[in-house]
This record gives sequence, C-alpha cells and structure tokens, in this order.
Amino acid sequence: MPNAKISLLASIAIATLLTACTAKLPAWNEGKLVVIVPATDSSAEAEFNRELLKLFAEELHSELVLIPAQRDKIGSLLKKHRGHFSASSSRSVIKPGGLHYGPSYQTVREYAVCNRDGNRVKNKKDLVGVSLAVISGSAQDAALREAQKELPTLHWKTLHGITSAKMLEEVSNGLYDCAAANELQLAEARNYHSNLYAATELASPSNLAWGFPNDVDPKLLQRSEEFFARIEKNGTLNDLLDRFYGHSDRLGVNDSAAFIERFHTVFPKYRHLFDEAALFTGMDWRLIAAIAYQESQWDPLATSFTNVRGMMMLTEATADRMNVRNRLDAGESIRAGAKYLQLIKDQLPQRIAEPDKTWMALAAYNQGYGHLEDARVLTKRNGGDPDSWNDVKRWMPLLNRPEYYETLKYGYARGGEAVILVENIRSFYDILKKLEPQSAVADEQPTSYRLLEPIKKLLRR
Repeated sequence: MPNAKISLLASIAIATLLTACTAKLPAWNEGKLVVIVPATDSSAEAEFNRELLKLFAEELHSELVLIPAQRDKIGSLLKKHRGHFSASSSRSVIKPGGLHYGPSYQTVREYAVCNRDGNRVKNKKDLVGVSLAVISGSAQDAALREAQKELPTLHWKTLHGITSAKMLEEVSNGLYDCAAANELQLAEARNYHSNLYAATELASPSNLAWGFPNDVDPKLLQRSEEFFARIEKNGTLNDLLDRFYGHSDRLGVNDSAAFIERFHTVFPKYRHLFDEAALFTGMDWRLIAAIAYQESQWDPLATSFTNVRGMMMLTEATADRMNVRNRLDAGESIRAGAKYLQLIKDQLPQRIAEPDKTWMALAAYNQGYGHLEDARVLTKRNGGDPDSWNDVKRWMPLLNRPEYYETLKYGYARGGEAVILVENIRSFYDILKKLEPQSAVADEQPTSYRLLEPIKKLLRR
C-alpha cells in the first residue's frame, strides 16, 4: 500500500501543478504560493532556497507549489504569471522591463573557474580566446555581461538545461577551459574535481534575491521584505546559510581527493558493516561512514598515542560502556560508535532541532557530553542560542582558555578540535550523499518539489 499512497500523492501533485500552469494563477494570499525554481537542480543552493520557501509559505499559511523551469525561461514565465515569483538565486540588478527583486539574502563572488591542467588564466584579459561556458539565465550570465562592458572581446558559450555541477564537471574533463560560477558552486565542485581553481573574479559580487514580475502585488513584496528582515534579525537566515554552506570550504583539495580515492578502494570492504549499523540504530549509513573516515580513514587497526583505537576510535571507557570486546574488530567498533552517538543524541534536549542535534552530538562524541554542555552554557552567557550549532561552534573553541573554562563545570577541553571534527564530517557526509544517493522513498523531496515529466511541455510555452 505505501506505493499506492505515493502514486496518489504524485497524481494530486501533477493535477496541482497542471492547474497552476494552465489556469489563472490564484492570488498569493488565497492559500497557494506558486514559485518557479530551476529544474533538475539538487545542489546545496537549491536545497537552501527550498528551505527558505518552506518558511515563507508557512508564514503565509499557504501550500507551497514549486514549478521547475529552465533558468532562461523563468523571466518569461513570470511575465505570463505562471508563478508568484522565482527563487533561482538571481543577481539582483534591476533593468527596465525586467524583473523586480526582493531583499538580497546572500552575497557571493563570481569567478571564472578554470581547469588548472589547461590554459593558466590569471585575469579577465586571459579569458579572451579560451573556451568559456555559462548557464543561460543564471547570475553568472548576468555577471559575464557586466564584464563584457569592460572587455568587449570577451565571448562565451551559453548552456541550456544543465546544472552548475555538471558544467564544472565538463570543465574538469577538458570540454571547456573555464566556466562562470560563484564561490559556493566552486567549493562544492572541488570536493569532486581537484583540478578546478578560481582564476579571476568576473565582476562585482552578486547580491542574490528572489525575482518578482514588475506588476507584483506590493503587499506580497512587503511580506517578503518583512520575512527577510525577521529571519535576519532572529538568526534563522544565518543558521540556514551555515547549514548549507558553513562547511563547504572546510576540506582542502587533497583531503577530498583522498576521501574519494579511499571510497573506491577501501570502503567497499566495509560497506555492509555500515549498512548493519544503520539498521541497528536507524541512522543514515552515510553519516556513520563519514564519522569513521574522520576518525580512522576507515582503518580498523588505527591507534592514537592516547590509546584510542579502531575504526571509530573508541576510548577504553566508551568501549566498556558499549560492551565492546575487541576495539580492533571493525563490525564491533562501527556498531558501538553509532550506538554511542545515538545515546548522546538522546541525552540532548528534545527541543534542539535537526540537524543541529546531530552536529552537537558529534562534538560531544569527540570531547565528551559535559564539555558540550559547557559550550552551550558559554554560548547562552554571551547572548547566543545554545540550541543552535552555528552559535555553539563559535564559543566551543574557547574552552581551552582559562578565563572561560575556569568558570565552567567541566573545565579545560580542546573545543576547537571538536568543531573541526564536526565540520569535516559534515563535508564528508555531503560528498557521500552525492556519491551514494539514498535509494527509494527515504531521500525523496516532498511530492510537490519533484520535477514531473508531464508538465515539461507546458512550462516551455
């Protein structure tokens, strides 16, 4: 019956989207918020925008309906009133007859990203004569047009129906010398393609914003302005930026390359053990595997000078608590480490939301639950949110300074080490989610977020 339920939900979603595309667009305050988004995009940028949209829809007490479209079609769809606005990380430069932009929520630098194995580009003038690509309708497309005013001989190939990740992969493979991408897209791509580098800035940084038709209802625009003002003031925007981007440039090029190499050569031998631990604890196997790599690089015989040992680098005390007989047994170590992390999560206050609860549990896994609590106390003392990892990670490194740890219950700790561990695990976890997408229903986006084939032709009108 679960499959029947999914089919029913999909049918409802198709009907909803078809209605949104063919019938008159309902008023934004009538319970349905229709937003046009880039098609086939599963990047951190897309996930970040979806979270923003969900919060905005909740504030309007509306159902969120996402209409996928190619980036260069979004403007025309808005003019035809196929959506109330677009969330496509647009460069907010207002042009006569163009879109009206809401408040800027993020500023990113725009680069020519090049293959270091090819032509060595050092400045914009070096881009003349090289094969340069950009996605049509993207913020980078607008940045290149701005750069062309300064450098009229600059030319590029405009790509349609492709993601930034795929475009940068093609640069890495030598199909193009360079491509226009922002700093966040580059940080994500370098986890998989170590030969990419930021050659030169193309133009002034992009102030990203939602795009509205020129005849937008002023009240909708006002609600969006109030929404962004509120989430900026209460820290929600900063927390979302940290969740999706805060760890994106933590790993060096060699770190990510080594991780991927060991994923293909070492990891397969132990994959079944991570699946078993996931079934045992209910945790995502990819998270458990990311922890194990950070701890031991998937070496079951790893031993530190402090006698922390095994795949999950368990202390003797933790091993005894988890009834581990042999810390160097990979299966025992992985199951015990996953179970221990789950126990820590269960100790944390229920009000702490995910994924913050997991990141805090990982910090406690490294330094101990008491030191995490000290970090949360210190965060609260200094006006931060003790339930937000983004706030706690700013104060946890100070647990090694006497003026702080002497005022706390559990004393000295290497808090900075814990923060680095958590941020590295987040990066490895993200890479694993790209290398090994979760199958079946577990990893799907909510039904109304999916790109549904039956509506593609309608979207091209």
